[in-house]
Amino acid sequence: MKFRPCIDIHNGSVKQIIGGSLKDAGDSAQENFVSGQDAAFYAGLYREKGIRGGHIILLNPPSSPYYEETKRQALSALLAYPQGMQAGGGITPENAAVFLDAGASHVIVTSYVFSEGLIRYDRLQALVKETGKEKLVLDLSVRSRGGRYYIVTDRWQKYTSVELTRQVLDELSGFCDEFLVHAVDVEGKSAGIEEPVAGLLGDWGKIPIAYAGGVHSFADLDKLKKLGKGRVDVTIGSALDLFGGQMAFADVLSYMERA
Repeated sequence: MKFRPCIDIHNGSVKQIIGGSLKDAGDSAQENFVSGQDAAFYAGLYREKGIRGGHIILLNPPSSPYYEETKRQALSALLAYPQGMQAGGGITPENAAVFLDAGASHVIVTSYVFSEGLIRYDRLQALVKETGKEKLVLDLSVRSRGGRYYIVTDRWQKYTSVELTRQVLDELSGFCDEFLVHAVDVEGKSAGIEEPVAGLLGDWGKIPIAYAGGVHSFADLDKLKKLGKGRVDVTIGSALDLFGGQMAFADVLSYMERA
């Protein structure tokens, strides 16, 4: 299990939000933390510590008046840590090269592939043709409905009909290098991980996977390590002291050295 850092950018600022609160209308979200530092600051810190494979997420849609500033922040972070971080949010075959050329190791995609509630394999193939399988991360962020976990799109606002299962992981792993999975119902709430999701990912574990959502203590990291069988990496957002939380960044790095 490795630590995967994050830089979430909303309305042109680095933030931690409650994931389920994000709305395109009015570019609103319930905020846990708004940083006084820019995205490049955090990317530089992660570079200094030698932590690779984190993600930069643009939380505004391209239609937002804030999008260009959010994008500018993301590109500045990529410049500060070339090939050290991944970038996602509104990625399509038409703009993927912008982020890869700016220094992203991978681009992260959800909504373009999961359109109208389904997996669009034609779009997935178009992405792979543009980026290569080795530079594509599929974001399979999920929310619970009826005791099952379904992939959600459009900044976690829309359910698809695609349930997160071993079969779906098998099918999609042939098109990408990694998966990123946000457990959206607990994202930003610092109230514990989504154990069924972590367990499923750990049982499958055939390609690299980063899990995000609900981590708020080292006991949560112990639980994720066990459920994920050491195969599932972890992102910590609101609970990290860098973003106003109680878990010290230095202590998290020390924990990972022992993990």
